[in-house]
Amino acid sequence: MKPIKLLSGFLTVGFWTLASRILGFAREILLTAYVGPGPVMDAFVAAFRLPNMFRRFFAEGAFNAAFVPMFAKKFEAGDDAQGFAQSALNLLLTAVLVLVGFGMVFMPALVWATASGFSGDMRFDMTVGFGYIMFPYILLMSLAALFSGVLNATGRFAAAAAAPVLLNIFACSAMVAGAVLGGEVIIWLVWTIPVAGVAQLALVWGAAERAGIRLRIGRPRLTQEMRNLVRVAVPAALAMGVTQINLVVGQLVASDIENAVSWLFVADRLYQLPLGVVGIAVGIVLLPDLSRRLRAGDDTGARDAFSRAGEFSLMLTIPSTVAFLVMPIPLVSVLYERGATGPEDVTAIALAVAVYGVGLPSFVLHKLLQPLYFAREDTKSPFRFALVAMVVNAALAFGLKPVVGWIAPAVAASAAGWVMVALLIFGARGMGEVARFDARFHRRVWRIVAASAVMGVVLLALVSTFGWLFTLPSWRYLALLGLIILGAISYFGAGQLLGAFKLGEFKRAMRRGGHT
Repeated sequence: MKPIKLLSGFLTVGFWTLASRILGFAREILLTAYVGPGPVMDAFVAAFRLPNMFRRFFAEGAFNAAFVPMFAKKFEAGDDAQGFAQSALNLLLTAVLVLVGFGMVFMPALVWATASGFSGDMRFDMTVGFGYIMFPYILLMSLAALFSGVLNATGRFAAAAAAPVLLNIFACSAMVAGAVLGGEVIIWLVWTIPVAGVAQLALVWGAAERAGIRLRIGRPRLTQEMRNLVRVAVPAALAMGVTQINLVVGQLVASDIENAVSWLFVADRLYQLPLGVVGIAVGIVLLPDLSRRLRAGDDTGARDAFSRAGEFSLMLTIPSTVAFLVMPIPLVSVLYERGATGPEDVTAIALAVAVYGVGLPSFVLHKLLQPLYFAREDTKSPFRFALVAMVVNAALAFGLKPVVGWIAPAVAASAAGWVMVALLIFGARGMGEVARFDARFHRRVWRIVAASAVMGVVLLALVSTFGWLFTLPSWRYLALLGLIILGAISYFGAGQLLGAFKLGEFKRAMRRGGHT
């Protein structure tokens, strides 16, 4: 077996995801500056969430969880992997075309189901109009997800990880063009979304061609293999899409409160930076590696891959959580306070960032723990766990709203995230040593927490002493950069001294392209 180079894979996916998230920041900065929290931004957020929600089911959810392990095993065994991918492409295309058709016909019902608080005001009609334009994006993204799965399963991560960058490049360009050339910026943005989808699909389709996997659209056939794929994919879709469902529930709860949908959206995008760079990178790389190792009977290698992925995840996630808790207002103010976004919006978004930050490690751990099940083609267990987590999320979101108001969805999402982690850990007990972190992980995780605490104290002292710099427009950017640099130095310095990690391991791993 030729193993997937885990750390180099993490770093490849992480680099491109970081690029996407940075450009995503630019996109949200432009959106908040040109449009700002309010009815128009609420409508855009609700409309764009519809294709993104279904994309989690038909794309990342079903195909990263069901298609990738099956394709990886066939590819490893030389068992007509291309024919399997061809059949999957035809079946997926047919299913998503039907979905798009229903979505276009019943768009007003979809908007009402996901944002009923918009009923009776201008936001409802705007959301329906935007939805008609952007909903077909799901077709392009679902097909792109299949080609990305093919590339990931063969150890080629770059093109699939780079594809989301195109969306943000197109979106940023459209908003700047709209502002410079005239017209409504939001209209430029809405029409650009499906155009960006075409570009993303073209990128990964071309990369698959160059990798020797040549797929063409054809008539779907429901063979036994495709029945098995559907059987595995349906529960996986919900299990992987639980975060999106929780966000939609949160939107539904907050939709009758002015600006709340926009505030929660911006906060969600901010905490998605470490989640995307770490969690998604680990999940994408770990799943095919675990699948191939388990097929080859390499339980020791699978446990090592799982444990090193856990170290890598928490090494970057825990300090991110501490930063979100200690300095949310400076972070949000520098990134978003300009144009149509004012101090009141900053305070609200910062509160949501801190609350989402509490749940950040749990969302990353989802990406780490779920491949243990998916690599065994067990999607029913995560499906059941996801149902429990969704019930917890909905109960808390609706139940806490009379008590804490619009922030209830963020509290509920973080709590449900930790419930999901507990269930995934409990359910993996019968998988043996492969599903248990090794001694090195247990030695280091508490040292990572301690190093993060040191960083938190340093950041808190700096914010308390030099917080006034953030009130000066000419200094606030340098002040935030200084906070980030000093926080990183304190964290990595403390981590090295405490033995939380050894920086030399990453240099050696990069040289040999293997594990830490």
